[in-house]
Amino acid sequence: MSATEDRLAELGLELPEVPAPAGAYVPAQRSGRYVHTAGQVPLVRGALPDSGKVGAEVTPERAKELARICALNALAAVRAVAGDLDRVERVVKVTGFVASAPDFTGQPGVINGASELLAEVLGERGVHARSAVGVAVLPLDAPVEVEIQVELAD
Repeated sequence: MSATEDRLAELGLELPEVPAPAGAYVPAQRSGRYVHTAGQVPLVRGALPDSGKVGAEVTPERAKELARICALNALAAVRAVAGDLDRVERVVKVTGFVASAPDFTGQPGVINGASELLAEVLGERGVHARSAVGVAVLPLDAPVEVEIQVELAD
């Protein structure tokens, strides 16, 4: 087991199987030293645990938990391409999308769930640039979607 997977176990976390794409794309793609993930929704064993808009059907606190699941799914996609999460030199960028009720403005707090998980798992390697964007709707009526870009060590 890698040091990163040991860290996941210490945190009581386990990487899931890579969720199957819901369309004509791959979950992650390597380009040189970089791995770019597709947007990851919070699928757990192939199903969404919650759906709807944050600030309406889904609380911001629950959406933050769902963003953590998205980040775990993204790490699983990275591992599938890189072979080992210990090869991750750094998370370069996180982009988070939050399906938002019209008056909801707490997108950064929701995406903190993904950012905090990456820092917990990867330490300084998990600190990144980020965007948190409110949108009208996401695939499968997911409340949140996260994509990451990582740089691999040679």
